[in-house]
Formats: sequence, C-alpha cells, structure tokens
Amino acid sequence: MLPIYSQKTRIKILVAVLALLIGAATVIYTNLLVQRVSEREQQQIQLYAKALQFIINSETDTNTFVFNEIISGNTTIPVLLTDGTNVVSAKNVVMPKGISPADSVARLGAELALMKKQHPPILVKFGGEQVNYIYYRDSQLLRQLRTYPLVQLVVIGCLAVIAYFAFSASRRAEQNRVWVGLAKETAHQLGTPLSSLVGWQSYLRESDRFRSEPIVDELGKDIRRLEIITERFSNIGSVPVMKDENLYQTTRNAIEYLQSRVSKKVVFKIETDLPMDTPARINVPLFDWVIENICKNAVDAMEGRGSITLHLRRVRTRRTWYRRGAPPRQVAIDITDTGKGIPKNKLETVFMPGFTTKKRGWGLGLALAKRIIENYHEGKLFVKWSEVGRGTTFRVVLNQ
Repeated sequence: MLPIYSQKTRIKILVAVLALLIGAATVIYTNLLVQRVSEREQQQIQLYAKALQFIINSETDTNTFVFNEIISGNTTIPVLLTDGTNVVSAKNVVMPKGISPADSVARLGAELALMKKQHPPILVKFGGEQVNYIYYRDSQLLRQLRTYPLVQLVVIGCLAVIAYFAFSASRRAEQNRVWVGLAKETAHQLGTPLSSLVGWQSYLRESDRFRSEPIVDELGKDIRRLEIITERFSNIGSVPVMKDENLYQTTRNAIEYLQSRVSKKVVFKIETDLPMDTPARINVPLFDWVIENICKNAVDAMEGRGSITLHLRRVRTRRTWYRRGAPPRQVAIDITDTGKGIPKNKLETVFMPGFTTKKRGWGLGLALAKRIIENYHEGKLFVKWSEVGRGTTFRVVLNQ
C-alpha cells in the first residue's frame, strides 16, 4: 500500500487530537478570564454596597464624590436593593417603555428571582437595626464572555468542515487530473506500437511463408485486444457513450475472453434471475474492464484454484445513489470467489489507489473499476460480503 493511504487514519486522528487540544485550551483560558471578571464584578458590587451604606448613614454633605464615582459609576451590572420582601430600587435593569406599574413589579420580581440563583445577597445596614439586601447578576459583558468559547468552537468546527470539503474536492480534482493524464498518455503511447503491429500482421498475411500459420490469427486477436485497451484508456476523462446492451451476453463475452487466459483450475459460472435479453445502460469496453479487474483480483486471491460465480439479479433502487432526479430501475451483478477473503479492517481501503496485497502490482484495478462504475455509469460498486478463508462477493449495480 502506498504510504499516504496507509497513514490516512493516523493523520485523521492527529488532526482530531490537535483540534480537541485547541478547543480545550480555548475553553480553559476563557473560563479563567470569566472567573477573573466575575471576581472583579463581585468586588465592585461589594464596594457599591459599602458606598450606598456610607451615603445613607452619613450626616455630612461630603458624599457627592462617592455617589458620582461609585454609585453612578456602575453602568453595566444589574443591581436590585430590597428590604427583604419588596424591591426598593433598581439599577441597570432594562424596563420596556410604557410598562404598567403592575407589570413593572412582576418584571422586577422575576429579575430578583434570577439574581438570587446567581449570587448570594450583600447586606446593607441603615441606622439602628434596619437591614436591606443588594442582589445582582452578571453583566452582559460577562455573559457574552461565558458563551464565547461555544461560539468560537462552533466557528472553528464550521471552518474545519469547510476546509475538509474544500481539501477533499481539491484532492479529488487533482486525482482526476492524474487519472486522465495517465490514461491519455497510456493510450497515446500504445498507438505507435499498435500501428506497427497492424503493419506487421498485414505483411505476414501477404507472405507465402506465414499465410497459413495460425500465429497470424492469434496476433490479430492480440491486436484487437490492444485496440480495446487503447479505447478504454481513451474513454477515461471523456464522456463515454452509454447504450442499452444485453447484460447477460456482454458479461459472458467478458468472461470467455478472460477464461482462456487464466488457470484452467479456475471455474467460471454465470447465473441469472433475469430474462436473457435484459438490457443495461453500459459502455462495453469500460464495463469489460471492470469485470476483468474484479475477476483478476479474484483469481489472485484464490491463487489460481477455485471458482468465480457471476449472478445477475434485479435490485431495489436506492434513490441516494442517483443524483439527477428520479432513479431508474437497476440490476446487479454479484461476483463471488472462493478466495482468501478480506479482513473487516481492510474493507474500507480495498478501493483506494495503491491498496494491494500482492508483491507485484500498483493496486489500481479495483480503484479504477469503482471509478468507472460510479463516475461514468452512475452505478455502485462495493463489497457485499467477505469472510476470511471463505471468499468475497463484489456487487456491481447498473442502471437500465
């Protein structure tokens, strides 16, 4: 497996841990600031209470400074002065304009109940034994500061989601360019030797020495096969032509070509629950490529000995798979082998470019097959079932 894909899970975990650490540090630091501001407001209200008590109990006229700088200086913290039962005065408590006296009393009562839940009262003694109580609650600044970490975490989360989708889209676009460039270049490189082979075949056919040799016909078969492969690569990156093709016959043709080129100990079977003339919208060269790649992987998994069964059936349409309006009717091909099976922890990675369990190979076969089915045929390719030691079933879903 290519290193970038083998480390994908670890990178995700690392990013998640870093995000959690940043979030935790933000919450802790903000809570520290909230605690300090809360302590400061408490000290301010205690000073407010002492100043109020001093003004009321003072017998001189030297209290103007205290009133202006301490009492009137509090413009942010809501405060209520009560005699134990009724509200005597209020400061920084917003009241709607035109409110009736009865509604005003009810509103102050609700405000008082809220303040009692937040902070304990501060006693203010007047003259002899008369005692009043000052209640207060957090200022709007402090309340905003308390909610700031949550707002910041939401913003960070939204930015992370946007960045993730943007990165994923950019990565897919880059992969698309790589796929298309590789395919076009491969088709171009095949063109020159293919033209040469066609010329050599024509020369051999006209030669008296090789005219009756079967090798000339076999060379012609390989040339046609190379032409099909070139057409496949040419279709990558362009919009392939989709036609209603006989699904059973097309599948059988793909298997017959492959069967003659793998171990004789591998048995191929085709079963169908569909009428023999059931059509599917496919591009034959690309569809053959998909069947070939899946079956070749199955042959490798069975180490050249076992059976591969292709079962054609109708499936219930899943609306989420189709992105352009109402979904069409769908058919499926289940390709089951008797190979080694796929471990559960590898099921999500078998279609990633670079994933392979073989000593040789690029690990592009299944990734290319999935791309052809889902991007070009608007179908679905996935692992329907797999068990280690028993085998695997791949399902190809196609539209009609």
